[in-house]
Amino acid sequence: MPLSPLEHDRRYGELDQVMRAYAGQPADDTADKPSAALTAYLRQTWHSRPWALAIAERQLREYADHPPGRLRLRLGEFYPIPDVGLPEGEIQQWLYCLADHIKHSIEQGEVPPPATPATHWEWHARFPELGQFLGGWFSQDMPDEFDDHDTAADDYHTSTDPHLVARLVGELHELLTLDLDESDYAVAVAELGMEVDPPAPYSPSAWLAHAASRLSAPRAEYGPGLSGSK
Repeated sequence: MPLSPLEHDRRYGELDQVMRAYAGQPADDTADKPSAALTAYLRQTWHSRPWALAIAERQLREYADHPPGRLRLRLGEFYPIPDVGLPEGEIQQWLYCLADHIKHSIEQGEVPPPATPATHWEWHARFPELGQFLGGWFSQDMPDEFDDHDTAADDYHTSTDPHLVARLVGELHELLTLDLDESDYAVAVAELGMEVDPPAPYSPSAWLAHAASRLSAPRAEYGPGLSGSK
C-alpha cells in the first residue's frame, strides 16, 4: 500500500530534504569531512529550522538500520533513495556517515558560517518566494505571455497574496545585500529559475533592485467606488 502524504512526512520528510540537497551535487562525504551538499543543508537548516536537524539524524539512521527490500519499494511502501551516484552497496554506510555528521554538528554546536548559497537546493531553500517569482513568471515562455518584464512583474503583483509579495520584496533586498559580483547575480537568478535576460539596459542586480521597487509600490484596488471616476 503506497505511503500517504502524512505517513511519508512522519517517516521520511526530513530525510527527503537531505536527499534533495544533493541534487546536482556529488555525494562525496567522508568520515572526516561533509560534502558541499551536506554543508549547505546544515547551514540553511541551522538558520531556518534548527529543530529539524535532530529529525534528519534520526530518519537517516532508521532508514540505514532498516533498508527496504525491492518489493516494498516497488509497492511504494518505503521512500526510495534517489540516485546519488553511489553503488547500491555503499548507500547504507553513506547514510550513517550523514547521520554522524549531523549528530556531531548538533552535539558540538558546529554551525557552518553564513555564506552565499553554494548549491541549487540552498538557493531555493533560502529564497523560496524569489524562486517562485523568477521560475513562474520569467521562464523561457515569458515573452509569449507578457509584453515585457514589468508587465510580468505587475501580473505577479496583482495575482499574488500581499503577504507573499512582501516576503518576495524582503528576499530581493536580502539577495541585493549580499553585494555579489554581477556574474554571481547572473548565476543566482539562473539558479532560482529565471530563463530570460534582464531587459536592457539593466544588469542582473539593477533589475532585481528595480523589481523590488516596483513590487513595493501599493497595488491598485479596483471595485465599486474605487475606479477613480467622479
